[in-house]
Amino acid sequence: MDSTNNIEGRRRHQRTPSQVDLNEFKALTKLDASSQLKKELDKLLLTAPQNEADTIRTEFTGFEKLFQRYLCPDDSDFKWTNIEPLPKEAIVPYTNITNNSLSYENIRANLSKLIVIKLNGGLGTSMGCKGPKSTITVRDDLTFLDLIIRQLENINLAYNVNVPLVLMNSFNTDEETNKVINKYNHIKVKIYTFNQSRYPRIDKENLLPIAKSAAFDSDVESWYPPGHGDLYESFYNSGLLKMFLNEGKEYVFVSNSDNLGATVDMNILNFLLNPPNNNKSPEFLMEVTDKTRADVKGGTLINYQGKLRLLEIAQVPKEHVDEFKSVSKFKIFNTNNLWINLKAIERVIEEESLHMEIIVNNKTTDKGINVIQLETASGAAIKSFDGAVGINVPRSRFLPVKTTSDLLLIMSNLYTQKKGLLEMNPKRSFPSVPLVKLGSGFAKVSEFLKRFGSIPDCLELDHLTVSGDVTFGKSVALRGTVIIIANHGDRIDIPAGAILENKIVSGNLRILDH
Repeated sequence: MDSTNNIEGRRRHQRTPSQVDLNEFKALTKLDASSQLKKELDKLLLTAPQNEADTIRTEFTGFEKLFQRYLCPDDSDFKWTNIEPLPKEAIVPYTNITNNSLSYENIRANLSKLIVIKLNGGLGTSMGCKGPKSTITVRDDLTFLDLIIRQLENINLAYNVNVPLVLMNSFNTDEETNKVINKYNHIKVKIYTFNQSRYPRIDKENLLPIAKSAAFDSDVESWYPPGHGDLYESFYNSGLLKMFLNEGKEYVFVSNSDNLGATVDMNILNFLLNPPNNNKSPEFLMEVTDKTRADVKGGTLINYQGKLRLLEIAQVPKEHVDEFKSVSKFKIFNTNNLWINLKAIERVIEEESLHMEIIVNNKTTDKGINVIQLETASGAAIKSFDGAVGINVPRSRFLPVKTTSDLLLIMSNLYTQKKGLLEMNPKRSFPSVPLVKLGSGFAKVSEFLKRFGSIPDCLELDHLTVSGDVTFGKSVALRGTVIIIANHGDRIDIPAGAILENKIVSGNLRILDH
């Protein structure tokens, strides 16, 4: 064979880049990323303070598992077309479980088997406050934490029980929270705390930790709390789960510390401990409520491959986002009020059968480094538990305070507060909550408070939009739909005692002191 034929032969057998096995290439790349991460974590562990080394080692093990799943996603085959209608029994109407004949002794026996966990890892930075969000004053000079503890103290005194409060803190909130809870030492509520994990932020380019030392104080920005899905592992690792099981506790009620509607519900607790028709008790119960236009981004329950599953907007293919937001197709959303069997939590952790979808959170540090945070959501664990069910609860059980727009309503006469419980004012003639949108000038609590001489009367309010430099005098009443827009450079002062009913106010209105 001459040299020309040799060259032709080589050309025929040579693999072009398009023929290279891409799957094999990706697998090798991921294997390399995984081994490099392991090396970096081992290096970081050598820098850990001696008294924290065991905790950090446990957290790194958890992070490695999450990172492996991120590299090799096991739920990437999610298909929108495989979503099936929810079975009728999957969502139980709250009215079906209401039991007005529960005796004092029934309720007392049920409460003796309950613990309450509040997710307390968030800071108040989005509302311009320092420290844990739960320490922000929201109503009658009481903080979120004050209201939570007053609710539980009321139950413990009324039924002569000891339902404990457990706070899941993050490294951001732990020190400050532990200082604050000292003031509750003489209250009839036992308070326990544990920390969710502290995971390393990963450089988006090289998939390696940006931290140079495991000594947390050396660079706080290199670490993050991995979402409230970390609840299960961290609760188990804390030793508290085992302690409560030994005390005969059976269920935990989990909710966000900023949801003022998430109170202990006797009907739900009784449904779990004494299910109707001698049915088996659900291991996991999620409170859902009817979706409104304000909730279109909230996660919803779906039937997928025969299991109840939480579907978050981040998992929805772009072409189906509008369908996901549809109130007619997905009629309910997750309140993140969860009731979970304690023995079942122990089982899924020890069997390593707990599974939650990974949420990839892209961030940029103050130093300009693009990082990724791998997080999970507690409600996504629903598919790992047997007999999971949703309860369609009244809207009153979902009363979150995420912004000062929410805070305005909580502080107003729209609600009454007694012993930590907030209820819609009976003088309001319809049960819906007004839609409030306050502009950027109201975003921080301190600025928000400066702009109100007193909180307006909102009893008859339907919709409020405020934009620009606007202030409110004392004893203002807002009714129907009110829109107030101060253009750039203008200012609007709503005078004391003004009644605005179905009004649009724009332009420039100054009230000068004489």
